[in-house]
Amino acid sequence: MDQATTRGSLLLEDQLCFALYAASRSVTAGYRPLLDELGLTYPQYLVMLVLWERDQVPVRDLGAALHLESSTLSPLLKRLEASGLIRRERRADDERSVAVSLTQAGTDLREKARAIPSAIGETMGLTPEQRATAIHLLRLLTANAAGN
Repeated sequence: MDQATTRGSLLLEDQLCFALYAASRSVTAGYRPLLDELGLTYPQYLVMLVLWERDQVPVRDLGAALHLESSTLSPLLKRLEASGLIRRERRADDERSVAVSLTQAGTDLREKARAIPSAIGETMGLTPEQRATAIHLLRLLTANAAGN
């Protein structure tokens, strides 16, 4: 079907939003068994990825990196803190700001998680070039949809 025809189409198969939704659900489902072994949900894994990269991060910056509102992020952080993987502390230089950092257990979990990206990459079956193109297009789509 050409672009002029699909632009006004209400067929499910022509909807970019549905293709994104279905892909997201499939990819997230692929993570589930791997993350179950670590005791993490997918959103918790994303938080841990940011912390493994940067460690001490203000909650505000963590939310920005993950495109999450604080109302969504706070319960995630509470559960990670209750499981002993992170700690939240008010910053001494700014009492209004809370910094999130890894505990030793959170740092140790990084080694157990190291095999996840390659396992998921194999599941997706993309060449390195296709993977890079997909990431580029999805980032462009995100930026455009957010008005950036």
